[in-house]
Amino acid sequence: MHQRDRPCCQPSFTKLEGVVVECRKCPRLVHYRETVPPKQPYQNECYWRKPVPGFGDPHASLMIIGLAPASHGGNRTGRIFTGDRSAEFLFRSLYSVGLANQPTSISRDDGLKLHNLYITAAVKCSPPQDKPTKEEILECHHYLRNEIALLKNLKRIIVFGKIAFDAFRLFAKEEGVSMRNMRFCFGARYLLPRLPTLYVSYHPSPRNTQTGRLTQEMLTSLLYNAMENIDHDLG
Repeated sequence: MHQRDRPCCQPSFTKLEGVVVECRKCPRLVHYRETVPPKQPYQNECYWRKPVPGFGDPHASLMIIGLAPASHGGNRTGRIFTGDRSAEFLFRSLYSVGLANQPTSISRDDGLKLHNLYITAAVKCSPPQDKPTKEEILECHHYLRNEIALLKNLKRIIVFGKIAFDAFRLFAKEEGVSMRNMRFCFGARYLLPRLPTLYVSYHPSPRNTQTGRLTQEMLTSLLYNAMENIDHDLG
């Protein structure tokens, strides 16, 4: 990604990104991200193999929280939701609703820009089998909290998958807001006192998109709904 496109153009994001990229707190994740063998199409590529910070518009009203960088996506390219099938699916919808300037996310220098949107993950390192431990999620949680705090215009958050949902639940608990009766359910919209409104989606992973559990129309519609509420709130 070009320097002008990155949220770290603001000093506070610069500091956070630097801390995230240097993190080595979780030995299992460090070992996995640094040793996972390249897939056949990427044999000649140099993998990123470091934690992957969020990216997007530092003035965004909408935030998307995913699970973690994919082993051969974000862990390879150095940008979340970049260079894998989840990215292909997600950015078709983001482009169609005007949140991205192009329908693809291939590499950090592909010219991608996000409009009024910031994308991150609950866990910044790629976990084996896409399954971080509870302890690893907790170790990474303060990075997510800082990202939320830095987005001063934030009104809505969309979580992709149960792990991202639980990460937001932890954030809400720390802010003194109970989510006791709120469940992970696609399309759910939770209005929370003092916090961004929460929208819930399945993760755009191949296991969900190839089985029809999450369709392009479902995701696009959810994005439209979140954007309409943002526009209403910003009046």
